[in-house]
Amino acid sequence: MHEKFMKMAVEMARKGMNAGEGGPFGAVVVKGGEVVGRGNNRVTSSCDPTAHAEVTAIRDACANLKAFQLDGCVLYTSCEPCPMCLGAIYWARPDKVYYGNTKRDAADIGFDDDFIYRELELPMDGRKIPFEQIGREDAITSFREWEAKEDKLRY
Repeated sequence: MHEKFMKMAVEMARKGMNAGEGGPFGAVVVKGGEVVGRGNNRVTSSCDPTAHAEVTAIRDACANLKAFQLDGCVLYTSCEPCPMCLGAIYWARPDKVYYGNTKRDAADIGFDDDFIYRELELPMDGRKIPFEQIGREDAITSFREWEAKEDKLRY
């Protein structure tokens, strides 16, 4: 059964790549043996750097399930997730992830995310893209309001 869903993820990668939508990456989300979400890389066609296969599949699954988490779901992705997709996966909370290609395989064809992993280990002032904190006095007010909010939906 796992091989069937992985083949679907790979086919999503091929389909999107051949349609000129983006790189060779595809993903499907499965719940109870049924596909509930599909996605392929659409970075270049949508001009959206976050439109990776895993993210588009998660968005599709969440919309179809009308839920913001993927409890009871399994994600099949044609490649080991990049740091952004890994974060999205943890926020979505599927039960398990199966992947085909490795991040090294992706790097070998020009999709190298290793620099992001290295950047994450650096202090803010040592990163390639500068980060500077400003306006915390104003920004913290919404956090305090959230903390006091009685009817919040935790996630």
